[in-house]
Amino acid sequence: MTSVTLFAFAAVAFIGIATPGPTVLLALTNGSRYGMRRALPGMIGAVLSDFVLIGAVALGLGALLAASEFWFSVVKWLGAAYLAFLGIQMLRSTGSIGRALDDAQSAGRTTAKAIFTKSFLVAVTNPKGYLFFSAFLPQFIDPSAPQAQQYMLLALVFAAIDFMVMVGYAALGTQAVRVLKTSGAAWLDRICGGALLALAGSLAFYRRAAN
Repeated sequence: MTSVTLFAFAAVAFIGIATPGPTVLLALTNGSRYGMRRALPGMIGAVLSDFVLIGAVALGLGALLAASEFWFSVVKWLGAAYLAFLGIQMLRSTGSIGRALDDAQSAGRTTAKAIFTKSFLVAVTNPKGYLFFSAFLPQFIDPSAPQAQQYMLLALVFAAIDFMVMVGYAALGTQAVRVLKTSGAAWLDRICGGALLALAGSLAFYRRAAN
């Protein structure tokens, strides 16, 4: 795989990752709720999901979801339901993100494991991720060369970019909440919650390209 191919992959991947989606919205929210350090487990969970998704595509799961209406629907509705659940939780916020930075006891109620799990589940239950990688990755794979190493290299590049973008979103959330009072912080939570609900709705109506 040439450096030109990797650069082209990185450029397209950055555009796709930086466009607001569920995982970067969670990074923004976690940054605003808990600060950069406590948002880190969520970023790690999202990065781990990148390897799971790309590994699954390399093993053929992406092709299965593209071909099977049943399994596509199973993953789709699980993902939509979980995003809706998270969105409703945020919409019901009463300003908790504004207090979390100054209240160590409040912030401590959410464990690193819970933050990690939430971000990981959001990514692995999104069928768009599998279909995206199924359509995206083969464009940069040389079929005449060993494919496992190529998929691993692309996964490492994608995960690195994903992590850097999420760090940026979390930092934005951390800085934004510092200039907001409690009521303003609640609105930030609700905006992110509304965005997640909108994503859940778009996922619920999403159809395979073959349909």
